[in-house]
Amino acid sequence: MAELILHHYPTSPFAEKVRLMMGFKRLAWHSVFIPMTMPKPDLTALTGGYRKTPVLQIGADIYCDTALICDVLEQLAPTPTLYPKADKGAARIVAQWADSALFTTAMAWNFQPAGVAQLFAGAPAEVVQAFVADRTAMRGGAARMASSDAGGTYKSYLRRIASMLHGQDFLFGAQPCVADFAAYHPLWFTQTRTPAMAGILDATPEVLAWMARMQAIGHAQISPMSAEAAVQMAHAATPAPLPVEVFQDEHGIALGSPVVIAADNFGLEPTEGELVAATRTRYTLRLSDARAGTLHVHFPRVGFTLKKASP
Repeated sequence: MAELILHHYPTSPFAEKVRLMMGFKRLAWHSVFIPMTMPKPDLTALTGGYRKTPVLQIGADIYCDTALICDVLEQLAPTPTLYPKADKGAARIVAQWADSALFTTAMAWNFQPAGVAQLFAGAPAEVVQAFVADRTAMRGGAARMASSDAGGTYKSYLRRIASMLHGQDFLFGAQPCVADFAAYHPLWFTQTRTPAMAGILDATPEVLAWMARMQAIGHAQISPMSAEAAVQMAHAATPAPLPVEVFQDEHGIALGSPVVIAADNFGLEPTEGELVAATRTRYTLRLSDARAGTLHVHFPRVGFTLKKASP
């Protein structure tokens, strides 16, 4: 199996989602730590501009967004599955809700003064200020949910998760699936990174028991790697042949065209390259970087926009 390289940082909740899936599938992987805030020159050398955390690298193939990373890990290691056949559609829908609505609500709750003080304990004030400015820019100027609104919504969401867990160990039965990993990571942040805010979990003991089961999965076999080594590995590799899939054109943009891809609502930094694949579920761009060489950068369709590059 090709070497898996995860570009992440320890406190990233979305990275915890992937780290735990690596453990679930018992995959060995390399860990490359990236900065929490921009600039991220080693990462963007690989992605062409995309900056969100985490990013999965396999040689000269770069996979952006955890929804796509889930699919890639499933293809590499189909057992145990993230997508139980009987509940595949429902599990994906719950995962999408968890990555968006649940995550947004949980972060608004967590980033109250007591939570921020724990997360940045001992850090200089300018580090906190830089983080706040960076995340404000990622939201494109959109306001964060007020903590007073987040509290009631978070409690409702936790009760709904508890209801799904009634009489079973995981959200869709006896084994975890993609929905469990997506729902777990914002709650993990509350419990482990901002424990001053974790009292909100106490009213749902079913959720706490489920979180303990999820945590017990672990992160599998991790080997540290430097960012420079990862970039060099990309440069020495050749992108894997693209699978034979039907070109699905929703934009009137032909393969081979210069295009720009960007997230549609958070972390809006664009990636520009040559469109070499557009399937039912993903886009692939070919781009070149002086340090990283020729790359294929992959994005999911859901959550991203595609348009022609400006002349």
